[in-house]
Amino acid sequence: MFFLLAGCSGPAPTPSKASALELHGQHFPVELATDDASRQHGLMMRTALAPDHGMLFVFPHTGPQAFWMKNTLIPLDILYFDAERRLVSMQVDVPPCKADPCPTYPSDAPAIYVLELSAGTARRIGAQPGDVLKIEGDIGPIR
Repeated sequence: MFFLLAGCSGPAPTPSKASALELHGQHFPVELATDDASRQHGLMMRTALAPDHGMLFVFPHTGPQAFWMKNTLIPLDILYFDAERRLVSMQVDVPPCKADPCPTYPSDAPAIYVLELSAGTARRIGAQPGDVLKIEGDIGPIR
């Protein structure tokens, strides 16, 4: 399993931008996390996430994915997508971790894309397994 780990040294990586995503008829401007450093840092240390914005994590290979909320200060919905960009698993209303050890939030099926949104967004838009994620713009290289 891949875990997003805290304790990254040095400055926060700069995620790249994509035009937008579309999920269940809703558009989301997103930051992309396509390399190890940006995937490990994710949304850590942020105190807010703009409404209807998110972060898309893209992995080099499909497999079980698991995230944790260490140093993540905002509650999130974590949505897992397979290689065909179908929603295969969701962890909703995931709270920030306030004390070690932090729990992990795994996918129920292999995934290659993971979308983090503000908590409650998946429920608000009616996201459900099988929904297809549409990515607008270039993802760029995956490392």
